[in-house]
Amino acid sequence: VNEREKIVVYGSCDLDGVTSVSLLMLILKYLNADVEYYIPDVIDDGDIFNTNVIKNHIKLLGAQLIITVGCGINSLYEVEICKSLGMDVIITDYHKPEKSLPNTIVVNPNQEDCSYPFKELRAVGITYKLAYVIAEHYHVQSIEKYLDLVAIGIVASNAPLVGENLLMLQKGISYLANSNNYGVKAINKLNNIINIDYEVVAKISAIIMPKVNAIGRMDDARIVVELFTTTDFHRAEQIVKYMKNIWKCNENKLKVKEHNA
Repeated sequence: VNEREKIVVYGSCDLDGVTSVSLLMLILKYLNADVEYYIPDVIDDGDIFNTNVIKNHIKLLGAQLIITVGCGINSLYEVEICKSLGMDVIITDYHKPEKSLPNTIVVNPNQEDCSYPFKELRAVGITYKLAYVIAEHYHVQSIEKYLDLVAIGIVASNAPLVGENLLMLQKGISYLANSNNYGVKAINKLNNIINIDYEVVAKISAIIMPKVNAIGRMDDARIVVELFTTTDFHRAEQIVKYMKNIWKCNENKLKVKEHNA
């Protein structure tokens, strides 16, 4: 950040990944970092690091540091490619590693040598912890306001609602009701949401990224990142209207399929 090196945040196109990317983008942009992001156009339970993307896209962005959110722990070859191209890599992930990543900064409670007691964090929870430490280092106040995005990501990831996940969700629900995030505000306004509980957060998740549609495509994931990072409330409202239209369209398609079946 201080040296104005190009940072690229790399995450998945599911909602856990999208909220993670958005959260990290927000804190880094607040610090005036030179930061962009990349989200692949596939949803995969495994590692989503892509060698072609690294060589042909991330490198062309001029990336000097890649920070993964919720992926990369088993991407030994891809990490080596990054290093050979002069890019540093920080891996933040929650998947269990198959092998160690030598000479690489890794933030993952499920590493074999990690003594951190809570092992059920998902991408957005670990990203929040990274953002918290960054904020602490730069004396940034009110980092907990980002728990609104964390709550959405936790619910979308189907993380077990125990321990820190439950605590972050409970705090996040309180921040969702009075969020200063334009995307969250637009969601609440256009869906007449006032009182927020777990069921409402689940509804918000469904509106943002419906499971019945391939809205996990890269373009749609980028729209969601824009929703959560925009500083233009009018633009946020436009995006939410687009999401609602897709949601309704998919509901109708699903009903037609069920009727035909």
